[in-house]
Amino acid sequence: MSKNSVQIFDTTLRDGEQVPGCKLNTEQKLRIAKQLDILGVDVIEAGFPVSSPGDFESVEVISKSVKNATVCALTRANKKDIEVAARALKHAKKPRIHTGIGTSDSHIIHKFNSTREKVIERAIEAVSYAKTFVEDVEFYAEDAGRTSNEFLAKVCEEVIKAGATVLNIPDTTGYCLPNEYGEKIKYLKENVKGIDNVILSCHCHNDLGLATANAIAGIQNGARQIECTINGIGERAGNTALEEVVMILKQHAHLNLDTNINTKLLNYTSQLVQQSMGMYVQPNKAIVGENAFAHSSGIHQDGVIKNRETYEIINPEDVGVSTSSIILTARSGRAALAYRAKNIGYNLSKLELDELYPKFLIYADTQKEVKDADIHHLINYKNQLKSSVNF
Repeated sequence: MSKNSVQIFDTTLRDGEQVPGCKLNTEQKLRIAKQLDILGVDVIEAGFPVSSPGDFESVEVISKSVKNATVCALTRANKKDIEVAARALKHAKKPRIHTGIGTSDSHIIHKFNSTREKVIERAIEAVSYAKTFVEDVEFYAEDAGRTSNEFLAKVCEEVIKAGATVLNIPDTTGYCLPNEYGEKIKYLKENVKGIDNVILSCHCHNDLGLATANAIAGIQNGARQIECTINGIGERAGNTALEEVVMILKQHAHLNLDTNINTKLLNYTSQLVQQSMGMYVQPNKAIVGENAFAHSSGIHQDGVIKNRETYEIINPEDVGVSTSSIILTARSGRAALAYRAKNIGYNLSKLELDELYPKFLIYADTQKEVKDADIHHLINYKNQLKSSVNF
């Protein structure tokens, strides 16, 4: 793996599917998994096999079907989980077991009623046991965001010795600020023996709206895998959005980091996940929202019509959207009205536009949006008035 390559670990089918009301059947999961493989994700977390027979079946079917990506299954730090995951992954070309345990004092004391020493023992045992089934073992330190850096480094060092190939540093509660999360990754890079032999992974939640920012901060400080979901779906407020981190890395070329994602498939993949889960993104969602490339302000519309880059840093075609949208509202100017009219066959002269525009504004004040049919009506009504006067 190149030092400039960032692996994309997609957990839409595991963390994303935990959202209430978003349960998928095996057929739906398989369809999404195949699309993720075509999209170019490096790792597909297909599910949590021990959680239910349906989840086991889905991981097994996906393992048989995915051609390029690593197929990953989640477990807790116990032997039964790991054994069940190994069986579900049996047919995968590139299997990975993702095992781990909570490492923050909050988890250790209140969730496990345990001690730091015992948690390290369980972590080592889980990784060592998973290693007997697959070569690729990822360890997650749940609630790493609220774990002291010193203890987290100790846990990481021990699981590396036990055979972990990837270290997942989750900000499980979405608590960290970007500089704090970045410093945590940097601390591990500088203080854990053997860290250069494994991949550090960012798994960030969006409780405070910082998941994407935290993931990028992690990458800037040495992590080389981002765990994310299509549309940012996931537990509570969601996860890092795949489309966001991918396009950030693509647009900020000075970071000298890239992914294997075919960005032209992002919009289609987003639509597939929305339709399959029945969970539709808000219109102003970055990259894949309905309004991500739509303009209704007259000043913005005039700029975009003259040169798209005045108000768009991303070419819509780069993410699979055919073109920018000029939305006519009461805030639209003459340039936008002329542009939309031309698109439906009317080449308005300056005089015609000057006559039409006041009528357009009166009509637009009564509507949220002026559609093509409304433009036809306004122009034809104006022409009919002229004809009656001439007669």
